[in-house]
Amino acid sequence: MIMSEKCKQHVDSCRFCWMCHHICPVGNATGQERNTARARALGISLVNREAIDLSEIMDNVFECCTCGACVHDCVTGWDPVMFTKETRLQAALEGKLPEYIMTLVSNCMETGNAYGKTDTCDRLTEAAKSHYDKKEILLFLGVDAKFMACEQALKAVKVLEKAKVEFSVMENELPSGAQLDFLIGAANETKQQMLACAKALSEYKTVVVYDPNDAKVIKQIYKEYGIEVNAEVVTYTSFVAGLIKDGKLETSRGDKTVVFQDPYQLSRDLKETEEAREIVMSYAVLGEMLLNREETVWAGNILMAQYMPEIIKKVAERRIFNATSIGATAIVTACVSEYVSLKAAAKDVEIISLEDLILGE
Repeated sequence: MIMSEKCKQHVDSCRFCWMCHHICPVGNATGQERNTARARALGISLVNREAIDLSEIMDNVFECCTCGACVHDCVTGWDPVMFTKETRLQAALEGKLPEYIMTLVSNCMETGNAYGKTDTCDRLTEAAKSHYDKKEILLFLGVDAKFMACEQALKAVKVLEKAKVEFSVMENELPSGAQLDFLIGAANETKQQMLACAKALSEYKTVVVYDPNDAKVIKQIYKEYGIEVNAEVVTYTSFVAGLIKDGKLETSRGDKTVVFQDPYQLSRDLKETEEAREIVMSYAVLGEMLLNREETVWAGNILMAQYMPEIIKKVAERRIFNATSIGATAIVTACVSEYVSLKAAAKDVEIISLEDLILGE
């Protein structure tokens, strides 16, 4: 396998260490050593030494959610996410992606999303029509919200309408490239999708990105790939917190006590932790889980549930256990994908989105 010297160095260093053994949300859900960063490094190292074929480790490579908990915990500075993504890229270049991943990649190329969807729900389509006219502010919904959590996307629109914000929604919104980046890394196809999106976003003055995964990619990964967006890009949480601060959204703090599930994309990658809490505290009493802010634990996503649904359910159930073990009865999310995952696994706890709080739904 062709791998950069930097990645080889990280692989050869990570395979001797146990420092992040306890932190992987997938590993904790499965209880399997194979899901630790160290075990993944061992497998990749064996491929680099031509002891095994790349195809033999690909299932394991795609069990990584790239949440970066291992990177955050590593005091020596090694980066398992980096070498995992590079391995996925090499597998794509060598034609050794698993068939179930190739299906998702093909869907991304053909329809713009890994799910192969072409239509949103009627309610979102109808609500978006009134926002097709070009305004200075764009609400970028993202493929997870549009195609897999349509009601949440609709609520995101309603919040800005409630604040009387003049904004646009793209009639034919282009994908950010986040899904291809997860599946095949920095491939040419990924960068081309990102470039097309960046060009479209640059037609607006301000881009409000609803999905934290898209926000991370547009605000951080684009820069790493040398892609520029000639617009101010802000997260939905920071934008809505600003609306509350400016008095454009009415607030009424109830007596419901909730805990907040930090999306790692906001807390670890974009260093944004307080804006969502400002929103929550405007409508409810905020408690905290033990692992919060940059220490957050990933709670699952829609994309990985397409090929490992039972494991993603266990990931969500463990995060719910983190909340209920301290007596929490309600979890507020700021990530549409985590909302869907937690909602599917919830039994004795209420899963609430920020939009639900604001709209009183």
